[in-house]
Amino acid sequence: MSHGALNKHDKPGKQVKPGKPGEHSSPAGPSSPGSPGRQGALAVWLRDLRLGVRFAFGGGRQGWTRTLLTGLGVGLGVALLLVTSAIPSALAARDARGAARQTHTSPTAEQPGPDTLLITDVNQTYRSYGVDGRLVQPEGPDAPLPPGVKRFPGPGELVVSPALDRLMKTGEGELLRDRLDGKIVATIGQAGLVGPGDLYFYAGSDRLAQLQKEAPNYIQRVTAFESTWKAEGLDPVLTLLVVLTFVALLMPVAVFIGAAVRFGGDRRDRRLAALRLVGADARMVRRIAAGEAAAGSLIGLALGTGFFLAARQLAPAMDLYQRSVFPSDLNPAPWLAALIALAVPAAAVAVTLFALRGVVIEPLGVVRATTPGKRRIWWRLLLPLAGLGLLAPMIGKGNDSGQFNQWQVSGGVVLLLVGITVLLPWVLERVVGRIGGAGPVSWQLAARRLQLTSGSSARLVNGIAVAVAGAIALQMLFASTADSYTRETGHDPSRASISVMQRTRGGGEAVAQALAGTKGITQVVAESSTNAGRSKGMSYTDTAISVTTGTCTALKEYAELPSCKDGDAFVITGGGTPGGMTGDTARPGEKLFAGNIFKENEGDGAKPVAWTVPAGAHTVQARKGPMGETLTGLLVTPAAAPKGMGGYQSSRVYVKLDPKVPDAMELARNAVFKADPLSVPMTIQATEVNDRFASIRTGLFVGSALVLMLIGASLLVSQLEQLRERRQLLSALVAFGTKRSTLSLSVLWQTALPIGLGLALATVVGLALGTVLMQMAGAAIRIDWTSILSMVGIGGGVAVLVTLLSLPPLLRLMRPDGLRTE
Repeated sequence: MSHGALNKHDKPGKQVKPGKPGEHSSPAGPSSPGSPGRQGALAVWLRDLRLGVRFAFGGGRQGWTRTLLTGLGVGLGVALLLVTSAIPSALAARDARGAARQTHTSPTAEQPGPDTLLITDVNQTYRSYGVDGRLVQPEGPDAPLPPGVKRFPGPGELVVSPALDRLMKTGEGELLRDRLDGKIVATIGQAGLVGPGDLYFYAGSDRLAQLQKEAPNYIQRVTAFESTWKAEGLDPVLTLLVVLTFVALLMPVAVFIGAAVRFGGDRRDRRLAALRLVGADARMVRRIAAGEAAAGSLIGLALGTGFFLAARQLAPAMDLYQRSVFPSDLNPAPWLAALIALAVPAAAVAVTLFALRGVVIEPLGVVRATTPGKRRIWWRLLLPLAGLGLLAPMIGKGNDSGQFNQWQVSGGVVLLLVGITVLLPWVLERVVGRIGGAGPVSWQLAARRLQLTSGSSARLVNGIAVAVAGAIALQMLFASTADSYTRETGHDPSRASISVMQRTRGGGEAVAQALAGTKGITQVVAESSTNAGRSKGMSYTDTAISVTTGTCTALKEYAELPSCKDGDAFVITGGGTPGGMTGDTARPGEKLFAGNIFKENEGDGAKPVAWTVPAGAHTVQARKGPMGETLTGLLVTPAAAPKGMGGYQSSRVYVKLDPKVPDAMELARNAVFKADPLSVPMTIQATEVNDRFASIRTGLFVGSALVLMLIGASLLVSQLEQLRERRQLLSALVAFGTKRSTLSLSVLWQTALPIGLGLALATVVGLALGTVLMQMAGAAIRIDWTSILSMVGIGGGVAVLVTLLSLPPLLRLMRPDGLRTE
């Protein structure tokens, strides 16, 4: 045996009892660390910790390199922890600024005054961007300015956000610049933007006073920008998704921090053995090791804080799914920052002491190079079983059975994911222990290395395995609950691409004419509807008769017409919403009143119009329209429609686009906005996803991207640290004639086998966790193998990429001059 620490009666892996205090001579002289009876235990701890810190910073190039690598690994994790802890404050700041510029609950005035402002929403969609905006018309010198705006834009002028200004000045924003055809006179300040990537504008107008008479429900007269609106709380399943997203994204970070503090463990243990040779006892060397770990973690805290501050300054450049934050928004809560500052060094010390529990550090060596005892499985199964035990009582609750206990959910998920980190070393040990001596030299070298250091190899991929398991479980939960948050709209995109709703009472003739002459539009169908009744002065609670006016082409969208020409009228049967109000109808030749028939609107001045249903009206069967609705009442062509209703009718225009024309959608939207800025063009889609569900899913994608970056960076640092530890061994093999290609392949095998086993274990745990979570949410169990395989592929791809990046330094290390030592 090369180590003199054991004799034939000693068993590997068992700690040799230290000698009595003071038995060994110590460099510290009479007051040696082995005599704690002469000083307080706290003083002994502090002294040994300080000595460990000195070794970390004063151990020459090797010590500095190890400390910096540890600090770098810990720093990357700390930076992501700080970013995560700052997310709640960033979201709160975004919500506060977004609410401050809304006027839905602002104080209003009935009449114009010196402090009144007319304002209305004119939100736009441009390609994949949401471009929100308001039309404004101040009615007095003291009209309230929107947040972040120093002066009102006049008619034909725009005040835009910096991001919108940049977009409109690029080639990509050419069509948007044509739509918002105004002179940009100022930009909106931070107080009026939810984020640096916010696309927002205020357009001046002098027509809002006139339009308010036609669209009183859409144009407000406000005296201040004050919002008392509060968002509804998340339902239990969405809350569960948020909690699981945070837990699944933070667990790999914790695993990487735990692995980073163990960088250079073999060199540290040999150094501690030298201390034993000069008189330090076993307890002292563990305290010194704790001091080294604490020093590395403190360096990591400093680097992590620096990384976080740098990332915070770069935050405005990161615009994912139109979600961005200002640097000042990323402010971690003080208690969370303090918790991170205390927890990271404490965890580093705890992990180091735990790692040394089965290591015998003796004066002449470290009993780690001998064959270790086999790992036991029973206690490793307790963690995932305990996690399942915490989650099992909540199975079947779903949205209808109250809130989930967030702490219980978090604890159960953490235990299951931590179970991967304790099961993987056992699985890897069992698999590599059965590998024989067959195969190429590179495979044999990799197998022998894994047999000697299976624990280190498992630590290398634990983070990836935990991240993949969490991602699989979340993907399964998102897929199974997506149907609950995806609504079938009933729209038929094959019959129309855009539906343009008019907010004003007037007809949509101007919009229809503008669209008819626009490139890329193959069909424009306009219709208008009004209310009719058998008497004047009806109440809103009375059932009115719907009268829909349009060309024969438009009317065919709502009923099966045997024939049609201008002057025809039709009575609809079979219309209305099943189980709901179907509306009244009329008979051919019946006398009605149309237009302003409700007594609540008598003060508007418009009179109801007497009208007789054409005697030749045909009875027709209703059919679903492009928006999925089935009408009731009457269908009439323009020649048979009532006249002079004074604008008491609503209009809608359906537009069909030519898929062969590029940007046909944007050309249509431009035409609508120029014809009537208050019109609302809506894209006709068969399904619609809940906004909150989509936001949480977007947050998962953003967080996953950050965690993947951390995984790659930390894995690369860990790989480089392991190669540095084996520099002399690699140089010796090259000096004895081993091919560099053989050594490179052996390193690839040493990475590929643990990663493959880790991803397999992650898949099993992820499927189990996902199944339990789906049952908790009350959703049907659904396994999307394509998504699961993609998650596994991404994890494996990151590992392969890191291995390839580590090949250049590996080739530099495989030189005979690496055998030189000091």
